[in-house]
Amino acid sequence: MKIAIPQLSLAQLRQIAPAASLATEADREILRQQLGRIPRGLVGIAARCRCGNPAVTITYPRLEDGSPFPTTFYLSLPSLVKEISRIESTGGMEAMNEELRVNEELAAQYRHAHEIYVQRRELMEEVPEIAGKSAGGMPDRVKCLHALAGYALAVGAGICPFGDRALQQAGWDAKICRCGAAARN
Repeated sequence: MKIAIPQLSLAQLRQIAPAASLATEADREILRQQLGRIPRGLVGIAARCRCGNPAVTITYPRLEDGSPFPTTFYLSLPSLVKEISRIESTGGMEAMNEELRVNEELAAQYRHAHEIYVQRRELMEEVPEIAGKSAGGMPDRVKCLHALAGYALAVGAGICPFGDRALQQAGWDAKICRCGAAARN
């Protein structure tokens, strides 16, 4: 089954991610360079590097082949992907999962982040196959910091506690471009 991904307006995108923008042909080329491919189901850019390059994409919840896709926010900025991978590979998620198990207030914040994620995705389309599912392991565990960091960049600080923490641990600063030669090393 082949479906057409709808073109969303800027106003619709900004309900999903406050600083969202439409994806241009230049963005598509940069994403192809960043990821080695054009992202499937691309409907917009949720967040950008200081220089303007895409950092997080917005993906439609049903891909062109009709399959459901729960990951709305996809981290694309190579230097940030690398730093988040470093945090994951050095056991950063283990500590977060332990804290999630013992800190009920944090667990409640994380469940709320999950609910907000699902609500934002459903602004595009309600897909029964992924109803109630979000990304990154929410609401019960920390499974993918890339998804959580992308979510935090897309919606802003204070919503996704582990995404915020991953960005802080990665040294993210929205005032600094991470696309230069130094960021690739």
